[in-house]
Amino acid sequence: MSLSRRQMLGSTAVGLAVGGVLPSLAATPASAASSTGTTGRPLRPFPPLKDDPNGILALPEGFSYRIVTREGQTDMAFGQGKTPGLHDGTGVVGQKHAGYTLILNHELGPGSANGVPHIPGTVYDPGAPMSGGCTVVNTDPDGGLLSQWVGISGTIRNCAGGVTPWGTWLTCEESSNKAGSSWSGGGQSGVYQKDHGYVFEVYPDASSAQLPKPIKAFGRYDHEALAVEPKQRRVYLSEDASGPNGLFYRWTASSGKLEKGFAEHLGDTEGTLEAMQIRLDDGTIVPDVAYITSAQLGRPFQVTWIAVPDRDAKTVPTRQQFADGTVTRGKKFEGVWSNGEGCYIVNSYAFATADLPPDAAKHDGMVWFYNYKDETITLVTYFPHNGFAEGEGPSPKYADMTFDGPDNVTVTPWGTLVLAEDGVRASHVLSSVPGGPTYAIARNQVQIGTTNGAPTYSEFTGPTFSPDGKVLFVNIQTPGIQLAITGPWQDYLR
Repeated sequence: MSLSRRQMLGSTAVGLAVGGVLPSLAATPASAASSTGTTGRPLRPFPPLKDDPNGILALPEGFSYRIVTREGQTDMAFGQGKTPGLHDGTGVVGQKHAGYTLILNHELGPGSANGVPHIPGTVYDPGAPMSGGCTVVNTDPDGGLLSQWVGISGTIRNCAGGVTPWGTWLTCEESSNKAGSSWSGGGQSGVYQKDHGYVFEVYPDASSAQLPKPIKAFGRYDHEALAVEPKQRRVYLSEDASGPNGLFYRWTASSGKLEKGFAEHLGDTEGTLEAMQIRLDDGTIVPDVAYITSAQLGRPFQVTWIAVPDRDAKTVPTRQQFADGTVTRGKKFEGVWSNGEGCYIVNSYAFATADLPPDAAKHDGMVWFYNYKDETITLVTYFPHNGFAEGEGPSPKYADMTFDGPDNVTVTPWGTLVLAEDGVRASHVLSSVPGGPTYAIARNQVQIGTTNGAPTYSEFTGPTFSPDGKVLFVNIQTPGIQLAITGPWQDYLR
């Protein structure tokens, strides 16, 4: 997720609903009128974004924000220093009358200036100082910071992850460095003492209560995000990688259900890790998601799964263990989020020749829905590639109408989606109706440099709603700023 921002600008998303195949919006089954909410009324477009006099976040009229944490500025509890940087995937794992508990990823490598400090009881790899990890954040009911502390440290490039049904966070390393390999950064250098590329469970408890043990059963590769099926026997995981492009995986327990602390007793080779195969009606495997375009919006494709031969990738990366054409690959498999019936999956973009198979279509983003029961996958939102914008970008008057590079995704309490944009020039938080329209609900105004003479803005990450629908938490990745946005969400999202 922390790759250099794109040098292309996308187009507006398009969608098409087909009765019976799209997921339901909350309790209401999807129909051909996919742009209606759970009340049956048409969804209201968000008002235009208004510039922030403080230069942080442009929001619609009636909405406001507050800064929860900011790298290098807000204090952590127990003398653990200041908030680490490079904010990424985030989940609300608890809600009480006094407020909310979140767990926040930091997508950092070792030697980072604002890295996650090694706190006793939280350290995975002592050979990766001041690197990635997670912080646990407690807020009041309006999103104001109450306390924060380290949940896990000594991990690398904690990108996204997923909340569990039992109220913890599964954090994903977007890395596959091996023990004995060297690193350098921030004027420092060292050697990793442990393999990386794993998922870890992080608890909303004090640092001393953590168990920084890798869940090797889920495989070792460049993890991005995941979703736990409600029955707690299957986990769906995305891989952000290229050369060849990454895969989408399913892990199935051999017996029993997952529960808090399962990493302590789950065997390294327990269960089955499989890679996705999207099939056409004649059984042909689609070799890459880029072959499916907007012409197929709303059409369910059957999915089958093939076992990963060596999930720990001892000699060959997992995605390279399959010949082309035997699995369905995708450039930048990113956000994953469950709505109970299935999970949404994002592919951010694919437009470079090296990232596209022959005759595949360039695109600026895809959102899919995988149905747990039917084992089908459906394209629900598509951002067509905008070649005209190559190297140029839109004029300012259209900056809030052209979107590209969806990344993290979350399902709102009303069943619609919120996407974090990782594109070029303007960077937005988006409200997206599966099979329907997409609206800008926030724009990053923190300029971090220029590209070809134009201003550059960091991506948004980690959108997640409080369960009561009151607060949308989202991050600006650079500089690391966690934000709590409040306003009349129910007027626009249901």
